[in-house]
Amino acid sequence: MANGTNDTGSDIYFDVRLEKVGKLREAGVLPYPDRFERSLTCGEAAKRSEGETGVRCAGRIVSMRKMGKLIFAHIQDISGKIQIALRKDGVGERWFALAGETLDIGDFIGVEGTVFVTRTGELTIDVADYVFLSKSLRPLPEKWHGLTDTETIYRRRYLDLIMSDHSRSKFLAKSRLIQTIRTVLLSHDFIEVETPVLQAKPSGALARPFRTYHEALNQDVYLRIAPETYLKRLLVGGFTRVFEFARCFRNEGISADHLQDFTMLEYYAAYWNYEDNMRFTEELIQSVMQDVIGTMSVVVAGETIDFSGHWPRVSFSDVIFRETGIRLEEVPAAVDVRQAIDQRGLNLETSGDEMSKLGRGHVIDLLYKKVCRPKMIQPQFLTGHPLDLSPLARSNDADPAVVDRFQLVAGGVELVNAYSELADPVDQRRRFDDQARLKAAGDDEALDVDHDFVLALEYGMPPASGWGMGIDRFMKFLFGEENIKNCVLFPLMRPEDR
Repeated sequence: MANGTNDTGSDIYFDVRLEKVGKLREAGVLPYPDRFERSLTCGEAAKRSEGETGVRCAGRIVSMRKMGKLIFAHIQDISGKIQIALRKDGVGERWFALAGETLDIGDFIGVEGTVFVTRTGELTIDVADYVFLSKSLRPLPEKWHGLTDTETIYRRRYLDLIMSDHSRSKFLAKSRLIQTIRTVLLSHDFIEVETPVLQAKPSGALARPFRTYHEALNQDVYLRIAPETYLKRLLVGGFTRVFEFARCFRNEGISADHLQDFTMLEYYAAYWNYEDNMRFTEELIQSVMQDVIGTMSVVVAGETIDFSGHWPRVSFSDVIFRETGIRLEEVPAAVDVRQAIDQRGLNLETSGDEMSKLGRGHVIDLLYKKVCRPKMIQPQFLTGHPLDLSPLARSNDADPAVVDRFQLVAGGVELVNAYSELADPVDQRRRFDDQARLKAAGDDEALDVDHDFVLALEYGMPPASGWGMGIDRFMKFLFGEENIKNCVLFPLMRPEDR
């Protein structure tokens, strides 16, 4: 076997442990058996009563003390950890000696025994029998410091999960978050569905797509940037309430708040409008927060953000004017918006050449994200977005220049985006054509014309409201993480040899 150095240990440790694998085989012990029958998880075993017999559990050894005729160790699984005690009188001289010679921190072991309490008051399994389940060839990181290098944490998430209670609890909470949302939606008659990841047209959001090639069809296809247009096709088909936890892909820059591949929850409810959806959003978010973190408040960047009660509504145009002095009704074209930005000396961190290629909606969006949104701390519904910023949303009946849309903003970030859906196929086709002209002029994030989606709308779609939330970003927000990669088990990294 070829050896390789590792940030958790050198070749000498690898070679010594590999020799122990040989010793196990020579003793007739399988170092990697195929199964073990547990009666309890480690976390469950740690809650049992003294004197209980026949307890069988398994886990990774994360600490160990060899003391003559006694070996104390802690074994751990995702549920928790429990102390075990191997005694020469308990397991027999041969098996005790073998454990002393070959057992290391990092190994997996299965045990059976009786629960007792040590003199120090710790619940422990007095082992009557044990089984080697997997021999670790590399040592774990030093336990008192664990993993401290951020890049190693991302690349070797499995080590982070072994060493960090916080990391384990956070990712278990993420699973509970998804389950809670699913339960709430199912209780409100939503149906969970799946829609295509590979699509002929990138649609559903203003974003730059990933493109790949489909050999069998001899054509380019795109990784979806959002499931929106396919979920709305289901409304055309007769579904009334649908949702999907969709893996989405956007070929854009990396930041503390953005990833190229992420989990998006989207749902759509026929016969709702965006006002109905705002009321439901309060109920959903508050239910999730109570279940996952047990409170309506979170602390982000030193600010306490309170999600209890009803959240205020603020107008998009009012927010822009309050923070920049620009009245959107006075800047009807992209060039007008750019001039107003330049006159006020506002820095959007985008080159002039790049700005010149963007449509009005995209420029306004940049202005809002750079100047306005960071100042929106307490939860609030942002409404009344310009139409050219929302090519898939329904126009407001009283003011067609804006759409019936809302975003839930808190802590300076967007948590939810939702709107009343555009059901008029003629209007939708016109907006797609407008987007196509912007793309031809150099706006890479403008939408392509999706003729198949327009065709579906031409068969009739009921009034509806849709909703989207990035699960990873919401987790970042709930747990006060500085980087969204801390909320993804295996974020994409450059190869180490580059």
